[in-house]
Amino acid sequence: MKIRTLAAGLLVGALTLTACGKEGAPSGGTGDTGTDAAALPTYTVAQNVDVAGSPTFAKIKGAGKLTIGVKDDQPGLGQKNATTGKFEGFDIEIAKLVAAGLGFDESKITFTTVDSAAREAAITNGNVDYYVGTYTITDKRKQQVSFAGPYFMAGQDLLVRKDDTSITGPETLKGKKVCSVTGSTPIQRVRDQQLTEAANIVEFQKYSQCVEKLITKEVDAVTTDDAILKGFAAQDPDNLKVVGKTFSQEPYGIGLPRDDAALRGKVDDLLQAAIDDGTWQKIYDATLGKSGSAATPPAIQRY
Repeated sequence: MKIRTLAAGLLVGALTLTACGKEGAPSGGTGDTGTDAAALPTYTVAQNVDVAGSPTFAKIKGAGKLTIGVKDDQPGLGQKNATTGKFEGFDIEIAKLVAAGLGFDESKITFTTVDSAAREAAITNGNVDYYVGTYTITDKRKQQVSFAGPYFMAGQDLLVRKDDTSITGPETLKGKKVCSVTGSTPIQRVRDQQLTEAANIVEFQKYSQCVEKLITKEVDAVTTDDAILKGFAAQDPDNLKVVGKTFSQEPYGIGLPRDDAALRGKVDDLLQAAIDDGTWQKIYDATLGKSGSAATPPAIQRY
């Protein structure tokens, strides 16, 4: 699929989706974009779950449903399929895995698109119960929210046009227009390290918008985590490529209310179990692994 078609599809349609399934049955996922449905694991929905001391879980249990914040424009990670309307990718499967461990099958899940700049507000205001969307764990963010995980370790990299030989890494960005998402750690790193001039920093709400500007030569590079960029490059290999070596560590965490230590501990337990029994690797291989980006499970960092 060419990225022009992808981006156009991603920027239309509803922003929320309720997935389908039957309560008490195994919960799994299917997808048409970079996802081999046969390779995706199923997630057994836990019964009679209780998370003592968690106000968030008490609210979820009372409502009988989950609202999960996600991204909708990141191939292989969190993407809304323009044809089926379903959310797909590694992050989406991790979100489903956690939901099943909390006792909720897919029929009780609503996925809600939340852009990077609005994540903390969505969690603290209770608009989402938890957030799974390439959300890097940082000490600054821990002042507003908490994190389970990490469930994935990424690194910042650069996406450029296939025929561009002038950009080979962060040290070659001076004088180049660099695009990323507002509120993201990658664009803040570009700014803090003065990798290019302030006037050359371009920000949008979605990575797909940056990629569109790259294709039309309105920007020279898109920067974010390598996993995201390799997903875009895999979808348009004739026009795009990822260059250089990663120049950061980006531990992806599941965003939760700041003071809900009980729920954080429960989600950490669910992630650890998925790592130990091989489910994590199966999810990765069937989703993000299709982009050609190899990975191993990260170490859970409890606090």
